[in-house]
Amino acid sequence: MRITESTENYMEAILVLQQQNGEVRAVDVAHYFGFSKPTISQYMKQYAQQGLIEVDGNGHITLTGEGRAIAEPIYERHQVITAVFTALGVPEEIAREDACKVEHDLSDVTFQCMKAHYQQYMHQRGGSQD
Repeated sequence: MRITESTENYMEAILVLQQQNGEVRAVDVAHYFGFSKPTISQYMKQYAQQGLIEVDGNGHITLTGEGRAIAEPIYERHQVITAVFTALGVPEEIAREDACKVEHDLSDVTFQCMKAHYQQYMHQRGGSQD
């Protein structure tokens, strides 16, 4: 299965919403993206059929192992790239928006180098290593 940027965004959103709220429903994902609930429900049905999420009888959405394997690396990229941009002086909101644009297209080699450089920078400053 080819993973699209859209799929990465949805898996990441579900992960973030689970961390924030403990449980996720289609309406939460709709609010997160500013889309209609019927649109999101169609995507959730598709992702359930692909084995990326499970939806229980109460409409609660959880990531499967495969869905989590997509969500976690993208979320890590988002966090690290946001932190790098912020460390460069980019205002936090803009850094988050720009990270969202870049996280999907950056090669793994470039991301790993960026992450290592940022961790070294934070270590030298005596700060935490996001």
